Amino acid sequence: MRIYLLALNPTDSVSEGFLPAAARLGLDVTVLTDQPAAHRRTHPDIEVLECDVRDHRAVVTRISTHHRPDAVFTNSDHLQTQAALAAAYFGLPGKDWRATLRTKDKAEMRRRLAAAGVDTVWSAEVTEPVAPAGTPYPCVLKPREGVASENVVLVDDPEQLVTQAKEILGRRPGAVLVVEEYLPGELYTLETLGDGQVRHVLGGFHTELSDPPYFIEERLTFVPAHPEPVVAQVLAQLDALGVGFGACHTEFVVHEGRARIIEVNYRAIGDQCDLLLARLLEIPLFELVLRTHLGEQLPADLGARRDGAARLEYPCADRAGALVQAPAAGELTVDGVHLTYRPLRAVGERHELYRTNRDYLGVLRAVGTDQRTVDRVSAEFLAARSWEIQS
Repeated sequence: MRIYLLALNPTDSVSEGFLPAAARLGLDVTVLTDQPAAHRRTHPDIEVLECDVRDHRAVVTRISTHHRPDAVFTNSDHLQTQAALAAAYFGLPGKDWRATLRTKDKAEMRRRLAAAGVDTVWSAEVTEPVAPAGTPYPCVLKPREGVASENVVLVDDPEQLVTQAKEILGRRPGAVLVVEEYLPGELYTLETLGDGQVRHVLGGFHTELSDPPYFIEERLTFVPAHPEPVVAQVLAQLDALGVGFGACHTEFVVHEGRARIIEVNYRAIGDQCDLLLARLLEIPLFELVLRTHLGEQLPADLGARRDGAARLEYPCADRAGALVQAPAAGELTVDGVHLTYRPLRAVGERHELYRTNRDYLGVLRAVGTDQRTVDRVSAEFLAARSWEIQS
């Protein structure tokens, strides 16, 4: 059986998750990408074909002139609609392209949720640096189709809004920005996996952010089960968007018992959280995701382990410059906690300060059975190591 995997740049989710899973399932894999050289370096044993993957017509043509597909899949935020349309064209299982569009387009997501009567958030779209009439302050300014908190900023007044919009549009000419009311509350995630009929809730994370006005995710702590009323509210909002097939990573806030979606990433959670989930829950997470795209039904019980505790930490750059000292990759077990550290920036690399997850210097994954022990061991690991940047 052949699966076509659509991708932009190589990611840990694909390299360490989905490609090994495809191999374990005995699948023939063809990667379609607009960055073939990078994928051939990273995956020298995988067939890689160049394709304008942002254009669903080019994807259909590339597949139809190659081998017959059994599945079309992507874990990229940017390519979900293209993959959904290609899968539908070939009569294969996949996500509803309307749902992928609603989740990718943050303005359309707000309109859909409001029309369904499940949540109404004040929002407006802008294409130039202006402060829309009626904007509630504080508000959040972000790209309509952005990811990873990039160019997302909290704004306190009209003057700041105009200034920040001008800066973002200068970096992203032609972009459409969304201005929306700030939603207070603690930030969480809900991780789900479905086959269109059955939907499993895998748990979620409590996310700790950087100080305002930016929204960099610095630490995530696993939450085995959110309160049932909270889960019910989030799932109702996902139902209104038509989300229910494959993996989905949903970010939401809870304030006075009310759960409100911030954004929906209709794919597996990234930044190595998916790798941690697979280990923590002791389920073949990546294989299960691929099986849904091959048309297989999910089991009624995934057999997930429920006594685990976990934490992810992201040491971040605090200024622009070259990384001159940093710890190497490593794995060790301390007091029953399995630690996995992976660098995300090589020593010698010079970078600007991005105010996004591109400032991550590395990621620490910690898995155990007692949260206090996991937290302590993680803190001690990080305190014993240093990252030095020279401006």
